[in-house]
Amino acid sequence: MRRVCFLLKVRAERIEEYRERHRDVWADMLTALARAGWRNYSLFLREDGLLVGYLETDDFDRARAAMEATEVNARWQAEMAGFFEELDGRAPDAAMRPLTEVFHLP
Repeated sequence: MRRVCFLLKVRAERIEEYRERHRDVWADMLTALARAGWRNYSLFLREDGLLVGYLETDDFDRARAAMEATEVNARWQAEMAGFFEELDGRAPDAAMRPLTEVFHLP
């Protein structure tokens, strides 16, 4: 199993709306994530918009590809793209760059 952590930046003026959107994530999106192999997935949001994501998966590239193949993910990414800074035209999922793990206490 691989632990994956990534950072994104939510636009300051959309932080509350971003939080609201994640209070009721679409059921079909949750199902797609689970089927694609995303486990123990969490998002943490700092007051200034720094978003920290964490998930566990057997194969991150395969899990991302499985999500990219779903219609629900295409809809979700299109709706979420406007919330983030510095995407440079990419979907939020495509902008996720895993951080390098330097320590883990099992």
